[in-house]
Amino acid sequence: MAASLIRLHFHDCFVQGCDASILLDETSSIQSEKTAGPNDKSVRGYEVIDNAKAEVEKVCPGIVSCADIIAVAVRDASEYVGGPSWTVKLGRRDSTTASRSLAESGQLPSFLDGVDRLISVFQNKGLSARDMVALSGSHTIGQAQCFTFRQRIYDNTSDIDAGFASTRKRGCPSSGSDRNLAPLDLVTPDSFDNNYFKNLQQKKGLLHSDQVLFSGGSTDSIVNDYSRNPSTFKNDFASAMIKMGDIDVLTGSAGQIRRICSAVN
Repeated sequence: MAASLIRLHFHDCFVQGCDASILLDETSSIQSEKTAGPNDKSVRGYEVIDNAKAEVEKVCPGIVSCADIIAVAVRDASEYVGGPSWTVKLGRRDSTTASRSLAESGQLPSFLDGVDRLISVFQNKGLSARDMVALSGSHTIGQAQCFTFRQRIYDNTSDIDAGFASTRKRGCPSSGSDRNLAPLDLVTPDSFDNNYFKNLQQKKGLLHSDQVLFSGGSTDSIVNDYSRNPSTFKNDFASAMIKMGDIDVLTGSAGQIRRICSAVN
């Protein structure tokens, strides 16, 4: 669940900012981001945030936003699986709107993106190329669906290890079984470590958008750095998460503190 919560936070912050808009259900006036292409049947963890919110409301109703609960839950989830911890800034408020159209308009990076496109998407949110590579390192945990890496393992390109591709084909046929899962990090899929970057050096990145980070381009040196220095990776990841948590937050009288995370008050 740690990987899912990190992804939930990421997909929230890149659309309208870190305002918990991704948690809103569909209504007559709200087009839910939950059913947007990048989120549908792939973003998970909504119930974790809903349950945490319900417990917080029992103790201090109307005080802690759903957006802050996401941020704290992600920090705790990272630490639980051996990742870094960080001081979470608080004071975010929740949106009263969501935007499925923005979620589908290129605000979020794609598993097919090249390195220049990835750098651009993150720079548009105030995050550097180094932040992008550090945050991509969250793929040291979690899983991907077959359809997101099928083209990569069947195209027989020179940027993928043949044995790795063969292994991945066992659970991902050339057609069908689109939702079959494979670990993003084949070596230590449940541990938050720097093996993700070592995998890239060996052409064993599962997604195209993973492997392009080490493909003779501008981010190769960062991958090399993180591969050699796990503490540097974890420190940079924590710093990048803090920066990401600051994207277009609502404060003051903007937005509201939702009583239930899936609906406006």
